Amino acid sequence: MIRPLELMIGLRYTRAKRRNHFISFISLASMLGIALGVCAQITIVSVINGFGTELRARTVSMVAHATVAGFGGDPLENWPEAVTTARSLSHVIGVAPYVEREVMLQGGRVSGAIVRGIDPDAEPEVSAIREQVKQGSYAALKPGEFGIILGRELASWTGATVGDTVLVYAPQVRATPAGLLPQMRRFTVIGLFEAGVSEFDRGMAFIHVQDAQKLFRLGDGVTGVRLKLDDLFKSREVARELGDRLGGTFRVRDWTQDNRNLYQALNTEKITMFVIMSLVVAVAAFNLVSSLVMLVTDKQADIAILRTLGLSPGSVMQVFIIQGVVIALVGITIGTIGGIILAENADRLMNGLEAVFGFDFMPADIYYISALPSDLRLDDVLGIVGLSFVLSSLATLYPAWKAARTRPAEALRYE
Repeated sequence: MIRPLELMIGLRYTRAKRRNHFISFISLASMLGIALGVCAQITIVSVINGFGTELRARTVSMVAHATVAGFGGDPLENWPEAVTTARSLSHVIGVAPYVEREVMLQGGRVSGAIVRGIDPDAEPEVSAIREQVKQGSYAALKPGEFGIILGRELASWTGATVGDTVLVYAPQVRATPAGLLPQMRRFTVIGLFEAGVSEFDRGMAFIHVQDAQKLFRLGDGVTGVRLKLDDLFKSREVARELGDRLGGTFRVRDWTQDNRNLYQALNTEKITMFVIMSLVVAVAAFNLVSSLVMLVTDKQADIAILRTLGLSPGSVMQVFIIQGVVIALVGITIGTIGGIILAENADRLMNGLEAVFGFDFMPADIYYISALPSDLRLDDVLGIVGLSFVLSSLATLYPAWKAARTRPAEALRYE
């Protein structure tokens, strides 16, 4: 138990002006090192959270929260049943049928792409494609007119723009008197969209679902049904319930299964950066060990006098633990405040640096995310503060133990 005497002496040593200014400098450096480590860790973890949140928002705006499809890639003929059942579930706020196939798309150049046939009236319930059409008209997507909306990068690669025609080759062949020929159809580009995710902008195109059924010879069948929920983190629960209601003839998946690698990579990056920045705090804690060891050496005579007055070795340990913890707490507090301020103003700071140096760090024509997003989370801040405090507290144990082993007679011999 820490008594007022040990606390008073520990705080006095922290405040007192030392004869050895080098020791004071080392203590200040340790404090600033802890502050910088905590500040950098909070800022970097928050920025990684921000990129993850931004990427997740852009990805989820284009993918379904859950999908219902047939087994083995077979067309789903009884999809109206799936639509009716899905709409009866809680958390489901949008349902739309779709057809999706890989194709070869030929404009000025040839490129592989994924063509998704959609119902223009129902699709806005499950994705943001209507708002992401930057050129042309989403409303021009009508059945029988064979219009197509291309991703902006895909259009640039194939050399197509609004009003041009492109050939879409389906992965099927048809028998003709001239032999087997690939199934293909000429489409008119009626719009270009930009989702802000390279995977979609470079490799996806949209056509009307009825045109897709004709192109891929599906009759009245579709690839599946896409669902949107009011809470995307309920997707697994809703998918499980929907699968139970529909039975074994349907395959139900949620968005976390289709995008698992992406978010595992983001989590791995966050954990890696957390560990790396924790090493910065560990180095600062090692400096704290050095400063306390030198302080103990400098205070040998004081320790000896306190021991002769009856202070126990355990109390001497507490004195120097208190001093080290106070230094750590001041550093952690400064670092936490600085980290929160930096994390909340990361984008403004980047804009200021760009204005000063006249250099665009994240140009919009190269990066999809041209700002510096930040997502400050309380659990991350508490974790960083807790880890820093534990490392700093552990760093005080050896110097305090060394002080407790001081022998009064030897320490006072040459005083």
